[in-house]
Amino acid sequence: QVQLVESGGGLVQAGGSLRLSCAASGRTFTTYGMGWFRQGAGKEREFVGAINWSRGGTLYAASVKGRFTISRDNAKNTVYLQMNSLKPEDTAVYYCAAGGFVSDYSGNYDYWGQGTQVTVSS
Repeated sequence: QVQLVESGGGLVQAGGSLRLSCAASGRTFTTYGMGWFRQGAGKEREFVGAINWSRGGTLYAASVKGRFTISRDNAKNTVYLQMNSLKPEDTAVYYCAAGGFVSDYSGNYDYWGQGTQVTVSS
């Protein structure tokens, strides 16, 4: 089992920044891909970005590319999502997920955090 705990969400004005954290514990050696997804009110869950635990390679959704950056601290078993130039349409619950490889498909992730709310006001 892998446990994931997100933190760092909150309320921010449009154009502002937030950094989300996802701390992993448990059998983390079984996971190679860490993903971020989000789900806005009344919307389906969508892919935001992902990172390879060991190599650091990243993948981003087109809607956030150039504004969001994913990084990881292997020593702390923590993955970060730096969000800049936030827009009201970025408002959502953000989830981190762990799986066997980097993917933009939620079904490829085995473990999920509880989510953290990000609200961007206009």
